[in-house]
Amino acid sequence: MQEFGDFAKIDVDKLMKGIDDQLGRLGKFQESVGECVGRAEDENGFVKVEYGQDGVQLLELHPKAMRLSSGELAELIKATLAEATADFQRAFSDMMTDTLGQDVDLSRNPEKLLEDVKQAEEIYDRAFTDVMGELDRIRRRLDL
Repeated sequence: MQEFGDFAKIDVDKLMKGIDDQLGRLGKFQESVGECVGRAEDENGFVKVEYGQDGVQLLELHPKAMRLSSGELAELIKATLAEATADFQRAFSDMMTDTLGQDVDLSRNPEKLLEDVKQAEEIYDRAFTDVMGELDRIRRRLDL
């Protein structure tokens, strides 16, 4: 009989359940990313912005905002957009923590973070396939 060392002590059911749980959380995260929106409105209600993963989703200007100079309006839009972006980053970070159990600093590039998540998913899928293939080879060798 061939010895498998610590490999023989692996609880395959527990391993599979853990993988299923993680894949479920990752799927939930991917579905909820599109629903994540940051919102902001200036104190006078002149500018309202909604910001999502694809950028600005809504920009509303109250008619009274047209009484401002072009420079004042531009600064108000930029400030409100920055607040909406920060709100999006907070919401995204909270969602990531809630869904995946990871605390994330989104002060860095959020697009890069999404790319990292997709790359991690690909690596995880490859590892899962490799483990399942190895377990199948062992099963065939043992005639199980």
